[in-house]
Amino acid sequence: MHLSPVFTRVLLTRIHSCPNTHYITLDYHGKKDTTQVRRQDNQLIIFCSEMKGSKRPIHAVTTWVRRQPPKIKAFLAVLSALAALLFLRIVVHDHDSLFVAAEFVHALGISVLIYKLTKEKTCAGLSLKSQELTAMFLGVRLYCSFVMEYDIHTLLDMATLATTLWVIYMIRFKLKSSYMDDKDNLAIYYVVIPCAVLSLLIHPTTRHHPLNRILWAFCVYLEAVSVLPQLRVMQNTKIVEPFTAHYVFALGVARFLSCAHWVLQVLDTRGRLLTALGYGLWPSMVLLSEIVQTFILADFCYYYVKSLVGGQLVLRLPSGVV
Repeated sequence: MHLSPVFTRVLLTRIHSCPNTHYITLDYHGKKDTTQVRRQDNQLIIFCSEMKGSKRPIHAVTTWVRRQPPKIKAFLAVLSALAALLFLRIVVHDHDSLFVAAEFVHALGISVLIYKLTKEKTCAGLSLKSQELTAMFLGVRLYCSFVMEYDIHTLLDMATLATTLWVIYMIRFKLKSSYMDDKDNLAIYYVVIPCAVLSLLIHPTTRHHPLNRILWAFCVYLEAVSVLPQLRVMQNTKIVEPFTAHYVFALGVARFLSCAHWVLQVLDTRGRLLTALGYGLWPSMVLLSEIVQTFILADFCYYYVKSLVGGQLVLRLPSGVV
């Protein structure tokens, strides 16, 4: 196997493999990079990203951020989110278009996932449990939409649920051999039970049937944390192949846009939107759920953008991320 001169004196330190594709971590004078090696027509094709110099501005900024204590990182994340919200409020005049944009980005992420499963013929790096949690909250929300407020969102949820069920089928049966069962080790009940208990305690105070109100709260809470098993898989593998990274990043962007839609709507109505949702803790919990499901992916999105700007094909997560 021949490597270009840029990899002279390169030390192979780690290899992670899945069907037809291999990921190797190379150490070049102390600077690590992850390279994809794919088998095609009985040949090994190496997709090498040129290792960038450490003096690039983007590298200097990311290195500085990485060295900051957790409190400073949290402050920078909040500051960045506020700056993005301010930008959207100035640029986007019809804030309802943010919801449409969120659905569009989510659809792009699902399209990438479909491509991965049909063309790459592998589900390596994907969490079956995250997909099952997604199907669960979509099913509950679909039921609530039918009995509480049937609208265009109901049709969107039907399409998303159908796609999610297909993904679950592919992982469970068609591509079972490539499923990383040992990495997808976050028990579902750790996520479902707290959401169920919270929905019993805090739910809408509308005139609908109590059971429907509890179910609606349950799907809101479950949606906020449904990505946790996927994050656990990435935490365990440390290496995220491109299609999975694109899919999870799309989820992060979609959730940020959805959260921005809610926050800006609250600001535009001067809080009347929250009172329209009912009284008590429920309105605050809805907004908090939107914020949680946005920031829960913030760390991953940061490393995704850093990897993309750095020209790396495969995303390698440092210890402690997600």
